[in-house]
Amino acid sequence: MTTPLRRRGLLGAGAVLLARPAQAQPRFPDRPIRVFVPWTPGGATDIQMRSVCEVASRVLGQPVVVENKPGASGTLGALAVKDAKPDGYTLSQMPNGVFRMPAMVARPQWDPLRDFTWIIRMVGYMGGVVVHPNAPWKTMQELIAYARANPGKVNYGTPGVNTTDVQMQRLARAAGVEWVTVPFRGAAPNLQALLGRQIDFSAETSAWSDMALEGTVRPLAVWMSERAKRFPEVPTFRELGYDVIGESAYGIAGPRGMDPEVVRVLHDAFKVAVHDPQHLAVLARFDMPVRYLNSEDFAADAVFQAEEARRIVKELGLRAE
Repeated sequence: MTTPLRRRGLLGAGAVLLARPAQAQPRFPDRPIRVFVPWTPGGATDIQMRSVCEVASRVLGQPVVVENKPGASGTLGALAVKDAKPDGYTLSQMPNGVFRMPAMVARPQWDPLRDFTWIIRMVGYMGGVVVHPNAPWKTMQELIAYARANPGKVNYGTPGVNTTDVQMQRLARAAGVEWVTVPFRGAAPNLQALLGRQIDFSAETSAWSDMALEGTVRPLAVWMSERAKRFPEVPTFRELGYDVIGESAYGIAGPRGMDPEVVRVLHDAFKVAVHDPQHLAVLARFDMPVRYLNSEDFAADAVFQAEEARRIVKELGLRAE
């Protein structure tokens, strides 16, 4: 039997419990965020990602730290983030190889449509073919004519298998040439090999832009939908009669199962960063176009990219080594 005193004690304890405020959820983010960039330092992607992460860190109030993970054709970031805790503190830049590689192997290490949370698409690449300034080819037509007359004797560098190599294989098929791919671990070693005359030309993203302006390399053609603003004299592949485009728009993603509110916070911060003047100045330096998509549209684009990757792999007969 409960006495009045006992009841008052219980009521008093209940009142104390009711008076305690609910424990506040920690604000996101409350510590640094890590973003993998699966390329070597110094390339266009690395510089662009560091710029956008620097601006995003100011918006979020926490450091957004870039960690380079070069190798495996730009897919090591996806592999690292796939099994990470889906708390929003581990993200990765996601190049097109993330879609293409699973279509090239019998046992994929990830499913691009199931293993990631697509947060925001940001920009596209400007890129194309560049040669040493002392190379004998002054135009893309001259290079193609030489390669056609010397099958298998012309080699070119890419920032990795399954990257710009795809554009060049499609061009080779359209132009009726045979040339040899030499994959590197990123833009910097690729262009260094070109300057050292170890390769005949580089098929590379816009990491060569400043070098072209300085006369260190000579651009012959770009695989953009239109000519690059800073290189109006350089034709597109389409203008030369080859329907090859490779802007390869990319963004950032995290592990599957992320909290929608965390995704919203990240998306909003990076959207501000993408359109910030500081970041736009970096894009202008590399002639990279803004290709923004929100989280929902980026996820829908991932479906399209996965389907397109399977089609290209089948068309070119691509297989991973």
